[in-house]
Order: sequence, then C-alpha cells, then structure tokens
Amino acid sequence: MTTTNKELVEGLRVQAQHVREAILRMVYAANSGHCGGSLSAADIVTALYFHIMRIDPQHPSWEDRDRFILSKGHACPVLYSALALRGYFPQEELGTLRAMDSRLQGHPDMRKTPGLDATTGSLGQGLSLGVGMALGAKLGGKAYRVYVLMGDGETNEGQIWEAAACAVKYRLDNLVAIVDKNGLQNDGPTDAIMPMGSLAEKWRAFGWDVVEIDGHDMAQIVGALDEAKERSHGKPTAIIAKTVKGKGVSYMENVVEWHSGAPTDMELDIALAEIWKGR
Repeated sequence: MTTTNKELVEGLRVQAQHVREAILRMVYAANSGHCGGSLSAADIVTALYFHIMRIDPQHPSWEDRDRFILSKGHACPVLYSALALRGYFPQEELGTLRAMDSRLQGHPDMRKTPGLDATTGSLGQGLSLGVGMALGAKLGGKAYRVYVLMGDGETNEGQIWEAAACAVKYRLDNLVAIVDKNGLQNDGPTDAIMPMGSLAEKWRAFGWDVVEIDGHDMAQIVGALDEAKERSHGKPTAIIAKTVKGKGVSYMENVVEWHSGAPTDMELDIALAEIWKGR
C-alpha cells in the first residue's frame, strides 16, 4: 500500500469513528433507534460517502450523481450521520431523529431528507430499486453507478433473488450490491432464523462477480469498491462484507438485543470512550 493510500485509509477510519459517535448520540437523543446494524455498516457507508461515490452535497439532485440505497432502512442512523457529516444538512439536525415533523424519520424518506435516493424500510425491496436505477442509467447513456446496502437477514426475502437474476439479465455492471453480513437479525442469529448457506456461492450462481471482505478493514473495503468501479464486462458485483453487529461498543457487539434500543447515560459514556479508544 502506498503512502497516499495509507493516508486515505487512515483518514476514512477516523471518519468512520465520527460516524459511529453521531449514530450513538442521535439514537440516545431520540431514546429510540437501531444502533447494532448501523454500527456494523459504519465503515462501509463511510467509504462510500467520503471516497467512492461521485456526489455533490450542494446539489443533492445532480442528475449524474452516483446513487445509494440503504435497503435495510431501519439502520438509517448510519446514513443520516454520513449525510450530515458530508454536508447535506446541519449536524445539529441529527438530534431530531424520529421527532415529530423532523426530516429524519425512523426509516429513510426521500421526500423529506436531502441526499436520499430512495425511501426504504420494507425489507427486500432495495435491490429491485437499484436494478431499476442502474438500468435507467444504461438506457439513458449515463455514467453514474448504483450501490445497494442490505442486511444478511434481509437476503431471506425472495425479492432479493428476483432482482439478482434481473441484474444479470440486463448486464448491469454499474450496480454493486453490498451485504452487511453481521450474523444477527431482529429475532436472533441469521443461521437459526433461516439458514442461507454460503451467500457468496449463491450470488455467484446467479451470475454476479463476488468479493468477500472484512467489512471493518477499511483497506479491504476501499479496494473492493475501487475494483468494482473498474469493471465493465457486463456483470454486477456483490460484496459480502463480514461485520460485527454493534461494532466498536463492547456491550453491543454480537448481542441481538442491540438490534434496536437506545443507550442510557452511562452506556453512552462507555460507548463513546470505547469507540475512540479503539482507534
């Protein structure tokens, strides 16, 4: 890794910790929200918004921008944090999560929040939206790329696999699906709720290019996403990112009860200290 790349990766690591802090503070302020799956996706979302995607916070509706869809919409604290830190709206607004009349509702609503490309929340639908956007780019001769982040529990949904087949049929090499494989969903371990076997093998069987990474290793995340941008051979890319639910906070890590719920005063203090100590 060159010196420049090391500096980039370290800068993104630090930025991801800022994203994690913002997640915790906003869920604490709302006394409601989803910390676990937001923290597991923080490194991936940071890499996308602060390095990979071609976007302009001053012009959220720029026609040629790259698109991002948070298919697991309940993890919106990670997306709101990235958008605020990237400059789409004031950071102070993060304190209004889930409040009446707030632009930051409990699931992403593109009619309200600047910078959102899709309204999500009903699991399993995000990849279909991504297929439509990517196909629209192809038909319109546009160069933008589409990124869809979904949970591993979400891959239980049949619509995910219908969209996966469709993306291959239409040779959507401008589409990247990222699976936040943290091993837990609302009701327990993903393998206990609905065993899916090897996700990598499933995506390959559908005809996708597949990359498996550590979803908390920023160098691997950036490398996989950079490589996906270079592919133009008619196949979409699936990135299977092994992550830890609640990453960075010891009492939240791999604990299904932290799928949702807000920290207490003491728990927030512990979490913030651990996040920055972990750098």
